Amino acid sequence: MIRVTIYRTGRHEYTGFDMSGHAGYDDPGKDIVCAAVSALVINAVNSIEHFTDDETSCVSDEESGEITFRFSQIPSHDAALLLDSMILGLEEIEENSEYESYIDIIFKEV
Repeated sequence: MIRVTIYRTGRHEYTGFDMSGHAGYDDPGKDIVCAAVSALVINAVNSIEHFTDDETSCVSDEESGEITFRFSQIPSHDAALLLDSMILGLEEIEENSEYESYIDIIFKEV
């Protein structure tokens, strides 16, 4: 199962997210859930880096499927919007009855 933990302040300002695990929906290379989640997350990280001036840190391990992404400060409006877009896509996957057992999205207040 893929676990995505989104970290937010009490004011709902993002501080970052963690992703770990593999979906296990199908064999590696055929796993559409893993591919969809990876595309959403990698695109969000790349977009924040490319289209905003926000300072971030990102550590990833392709083998384990782990990504640790953090903002160094409260994110800009654009960075928050890009993260909102990623979360919307992930929630759509999680809400699909065929895929819901392969992804878990958790929100934690920090």
